[in-house]
Amino acid sequence: MYPRTKVSRTTMARKRHVDPLTPRERSERMSRIRSTDTKPEMAVRRLVYGMGYRYRLHDSGLPGNPDMVFRSRKKVIFVHGCFWHQHGCGHYKQPQTKRDFWYPKLAKNRARDIKVQRDLHKLGWESIVIWECEIKNLDVLRDRLINFLGPE
Repeated sequence: MYPRTKVSRTTMARKRHVDPLTPRERSERMSRIRSTDTKPEMAVRRLVYGMGYRYRLHDSGLPGNPDMVFRSRKKVIFVHGCFWHQHGCGHYKQPQTKRDFWYPKLAKNRARDIKVQRDLHKLGWESIVIWECEIKNLDVLRDRLINFLGPE
């Protein structure tokens, strides 16, 4: 019989988690993640359109390529996924593998979001961020959008 060694909890926590997917499977799964026309974005677009507002999509002439652009109002809407833009709502889990890759990447996304909002403000545009987790309550979201966009 082998002697039993005592392992502390911190040592166990430091052990790396192994990705259950092969690199090929992980690559295939990650390639399915879209940057435009996501489910949360489509839900917000349907809501805004149903409220009578009209908008342009993904204006590349503005910083950050906003999801919805209201030129006459000088207002834009961003629809952010809670994971990719680090909302902090608990709607997602932090990555357990390749932390040295994910943490800097997600931190850069967050820093870029702040810079884009600052740049838009300098150009005289107002912006609002709709988070993926906020789409669950459409009544509250509708009120928030009316307050932001103003009357039709």
